[in-house]
Amino acid sequence: MFTGIVEETGTLRSRERTEDGLRLRIGAEEVATGLEHGQSISVSGVCLTVERYSDGEWFEVFLATETVDRTYLGDLETGAAVNVERAMPADGRFDGHVVQGHVDAVATVTDVEPVDEDWFFEFELPDGYERYVVEKGSITLDGISLTVADLDAQRGRVTVAVIPTTYQLTTLSEKAPGDPVHLEVDVLAKYVERLLEARFD
Repeated sequence: MFTGIVEETGTLRSRERTEDGLRLRIGAEEVATGLEHGQSISVSGVCLTVERYSDGEWFEVFLATETVDRTYLGDLETGAAVNVERAMPADGRFDGHVVQGHVDAVATVTDVEPVDEDWFFEFELPDGYERYVVEKGSITLDGISLTVADLDAQRGRVTVAVIPTTYQLTTLSEKAPGDPVHLEVDVLAKYVERLLEARFD
């Protein structure tokens, strides 16, 4: 489990296509320090498993074909920046919200507007996902825990306010209209929906 508090922006150093998927090597000095084989790690919101690493330098992860198809990681080129976060330790501080790293779909940036020292980002959600989003609720975009500032359910658009620290320490500073982002809706909303379906079926 993750919290959506990005630890570091890593850099895609290399990519290797295989018959079964895609292997990525990501440079991340802080996050690559003290890693272990088999450890879970979030790469721009996608939960992956550390296969190899060089302590304090880089780590490698493998993306199965399904992961390549569901995310945009397979489209990234060498040098691209990604948000990285290690799994939350059992005794760690919970600063964000419950993030599984199970990407639901890919959303699209539709507008970026600076307001004073902050930024407002608007995203277009894939059809059907607006029902899991509520104003002032939590949403995960590219592995970042964010709070919904506004929801236009009819248009399938969601707006989040981004503070300077988040803007500077994540890949949001490189995003522009038309760019993709990984979407993970609040898992609690899914559980509520499932319970209600079971009750009224």
